[in-house]
Amino acid sequence: MRYNSTSSNRAFSRPSFLQGVMGAAFAATLAVSPAHAADPIKIGLVTALSGQSARAGEALTRGATIAIEEINAKGGVLGRPLELVRRDDESNPAKGLIAARELIQREKVSALLGGLDTPVALAIVPFVNNAKMPFVVPWAAGTNITQNGAADNYVFRVSAMDDEVDKAIVQFARKTYDTKKPGLILVNNPWGESNEHGLKAAMKASGTEPAGIEKFEGNDVDVVPQLSRLKQAGADTLFLVGNVGPASQVVKSLDRMGWAPPIVSHWGPAGGRFTELAGPNAKNVIFVQTYSFFGDLSPVGKKVIAALQAKYPDIKGPADITPAVGVANAYDSVLVIAKAIEKAGKAEPVAIRDGLYAIDRVDGLIKTYDKPFTKTKHDALTENDYIWTRFEDNHILPFVKK
Repeated sequence: MRYNSTSSNRAFSRPSFLQGVMGAAFAATLAVSPAHAADPIKIGLVTALSGQSARAGEALTRGATIAIEEINAKGGVLGRPLELVRRDDESNPAKGLIAARELIQREKVSALLGGLDTPVALAIVPFVNNAKMPFVVPWAAGTNITQNGAADNYVFRVSAMDDEVDKAIVQFARKTYDTKKPGLILVNNPWGESNEHGLKAAMKASGTEPAGIEKFEGNDVDVVPQLSRLKQAGADTLFLVGNVGPASQVVKSLDRMGWAPPIVSHWGPAGGRFTELAGPNAKNVIFVQTYSFFGDLSPVGKKVIAALQAKYPDIKGPADITPAVGVANAYDSVLVIAKAIEKAGKAEPVAIRDGLYAIDRVDGLIKTYDKPFTKTKHDALTENDYIWTRFEDNHILPFVKK
């Protein structure tokens, strides 16, 4: 407000005084908060927060939270803090889609994180592509999640991918167990179908013939008939694909049969209460992961484990970070999203998608990401980023052949 010398020397009237105070307050508001620069940038998380895979959902939450707190302590992104907004999909595709809609339409998130179960992620994919919402998947491994055929693809992944995992399963089994005639035991859902395709291709490439391929339902409590057929066909190793509940039924069915072949598995058993549900022979299942907090850690690994121990009282050491893959993949996913926002220069979904293509380098927990995405490559990890693990008691430890 501009005053001349005459008016400024006059005694003020009450209305003009109030107007001056209000004007000054408004000017101060503009100076402190241009537009909504301090408003948080919301990142949505859709995952299982209840049920048999709740432990995996909690791991994703913790990894994302540690990354967000680290970023916010440095001033956020574009001067704005990041905020995590979660929804429980209960491992149900329909509920996952509802959760994604709510986060995008009501919560106005700038990016979506999630997809623990492949069927849930696949239910969300068409919606996010239509909504033009970047969707970064830190767990679900179905190949066609990212390779979804969309002309304008908004789905990215910082996680294992079935086709690459299947190559690794075949290679590991041949090297470790001299596998010549594997039997495939697969959950009968889109994730199982994805791995059936990938395992067939990987076996063909290695000159391996399967003893047979058997399917089981997610709610089956007896898999003896399917396993008996594989045994009779001469299977010398089992390739297992199934999440916590169904995979545990495979182990218990093997116990009832008195059959103990080597079991090489996708990472489904890591997602929850596997040792509790499968019993003592849960330790016989060797499964893939993308990260372990054991061994010599990078500076990023040391920083993250220190932050986890400081924030979560139940974490005393590496064995308590279960499943580590959930923490690591979610942590790196948030770093990738934050870098994309920085590259975009704004927190608008379409710009963030373009920012994902523009990422040059991110120093992550799993690895350093150098140009992780292109318009034809939406998976940041490869088979070279996998490790092999097993359960000991309730802890996931690196596998060492005895």
